[in-house]
Amino acid sequence: MHTHSSILRALAPCAAALLLGLPSAASAQSQLQLSGFLDVGIYHGFDRATHVGTIQRSNVALSGSEDLGGGLKAGFRFSSRFEMGTGAIEGDGAKPFWHDESTVGLAGSWGSLRMGRALTALWAYDWEFDPWANFNRIASPAWYYWHALAPTDRVSNNGSAEYGRMNNGFFYDSPAFSGVTVHLSATPDRTMAPGSQGRGYSAAMRYHAGPIAAMLAHERNGSGDRVTFLGGKYAAGAFAAMVALDYSRTGGGAASARALTLGATYAVGVTTLKAGYGRQRTGGVTHQFASLGADYALSKRSTAYVSLGHQKPSGARSATAFGVGLSHAF
Repeated sequence: MHTHSSILRALAPCAAALLLGLPSAASAQSQLQLSGFLDVGIYHGFDRATHVGTIQRSNVALSGSEDLGGGLKAGFRFSSRFEMGTGAIEGDGAKPFWHDESTVGLAGSWGSLRMGRALTALWAYDWEFDPWANFNRIASPAWYYWHALAPTDRVSNNGSAEYGRMNNGFFYDSPAFSGVTVHLSATPDRTMAPGSQGRGYSAAMRYHAGPIAAMLAHERNGSGDRVTFLGGKYAAGAFAAMVALDYSRTGGGAASARALTLGATYAVGVTTLKAGYGRQRTGGVTHQFASLGADYALSKRSTAYVSLGHQKPSGARSATAFGVGLSHAF
């Protein structure tokens, strides 16, 4: 009994210090931020029907970070995408609630490392080389032609394909060295699709210096499908021009698709004019796409816009889509 009492008296100061430290630990919680992008419009689609709903993408995100000291920070992000016209989760229920991103990670002078579900190294940065940021279902050539035969995972959305996001992944972004950054993503999981050949990975190298931006990326999914992407952009004052080459092929090389897209933007006051062109060759046939648009900035966060796109599939009837919309970022 005497021994137990001695032990308790020895531990008492430690217990008191721990209890006194609890309020301090609780007060060191992450700073939370609610953000998002809301978009809704009325448009006549390529299906020749009229729709009211999201033309671009709508999402809401919860994120936070904590300074751990010594230049190290911890952070997290949860983001969900949805259809503004109905409030439904994007993807007709096949995609998870936190479809857009669900990650936690660390960042320091060495770069940042996140874990969870997020855009791969390719998909997270290709948007810079399309006037509509691969973000507009009417006017974006990238939306229809890039990475056509290489989904990031063929079955990760409850058995349906996912274009862009990797489940159970590791995501690394390097600091910039003379304008160059490196981005890597990979997963230890094997794809559960029939004929799976391994684990998915993605790598991208980006360059930014003055008016020039460029990107080279390669991605392979767990089913053996591959895509290689090269993009370039030149911006001078109010004008910007961009070009992208995309080559995707199925596992084993049974099918392939080559795409070329061109784009330009020009700012006139609060209005930004946009133009795009795309050409894709797959299965021995050629498809073409042309588009125009204009964004009018009502404020720093709110934009009214008009979009027009024209598809000309090889050997099929051409179609035109057009619409007007309103977006708000917060």
